[in-house]
Amino acid sequence: MKTDSVIMSEAMQALHTALTPVEVEKFVVMLNRNKFDYTRWRENLWQNETLESLSDKAQAYYQSRASDINRSERR
Repeated sequence: MKTDSVIMSEAMQALHTALTPVEVEKFVVMLNRNKFDYTRWRENLWQNETLESLSDKAQAYYQSRASDINRSERR
């Protein structure tokens, strides 16, 4: 099991990969201000999705990422 500090470090790296520093700060402030409940959020996350719709979205995402990688490798 990962330690708290490893989880925190990896989470911050993931945030900084996806967001600008200003957006990361804004996200952290929103979490603290709104007392974010991750468990409740996860319970409602996919309630309007079917297995097929999630599979379609995952395949589309994978294909878009593969296209991005192929383009960057050609450069």
